[in-house]
Amino acid sequence: MNKEDKSLLVKELTQNIADYSHFYVVDAGDMNSGKTSDLRRECFKKEIKMMVVKNTLFEKALEATEGDFAPLYDALVGSTAIFFSNVGNVPAKLIKEFAKANKKPVLKGAYVEECLYVGEENLEALVNIKSKDELIGDIIALLQSPAKNVISALQSGGNTIHGVLKTLAERE
Repeated sequence: MNKEDKSLLVKELTQNIADYSHFYVVDAGDMNSGKTSDLRRECFKKEIKMMVVKNTLFEKALEATEGDFAPLYDALVGSTAIFFSNVGNVPAKLIKEFAKANKKPVLKGAYVEECLYVGEENLEALVNIKSKDELIGDIIALLQSPAKNVISALQSGGNTIHGVLKTLAERE
C-alpha cells in the first residue's frame, strides 16, 4: 500500500469516526472466511459498519480526531477490526452473541456515549448500556404511569367525582 492509499484510508477512518457516534475495536483474527462472512452479514443486518484496519492507520485517524483516545492505543495490537455504529449497545450485543459460538470477536476497546472502555472485561457493561431509543421509551413509560393511575381511578369510580375521591381515599 503506497503513501497516498494510506492517506486516503486514514481520511476515511477519520470521517467514519466523525459520522458514527460509537465505535468498537475488536480482534476478529483467526476466523476462517465463512465465519468472517457470517460476522460481516450480522453487522450489515444490525447497521454496523465493519472495517478491518492496520493498527497504525487507525491510530493516526484517532490522532486526527478531536478527543483523547490515548488509553485505546495500547489495545491496538494484532489483528484489528472496527465496528462503527450509531447505537451504543448493538455492537456489544453482537460481539457477545457471536463469540458464544465462535470464541471471536474479542473486545479490545470501545468509544461509547463519549466514554472509552478498554479491555474485554467491559463487554457486559457495554451490553447493558441503554440506547437513546430505550431511554426515551423508559421516560415515556414513567410519564404515562401517573396518567394511567388517574384514568383507572376515573373508570373505577363510575366516572363521578365522588367515586374518584373514594378510590383515592381507599388507596391511602
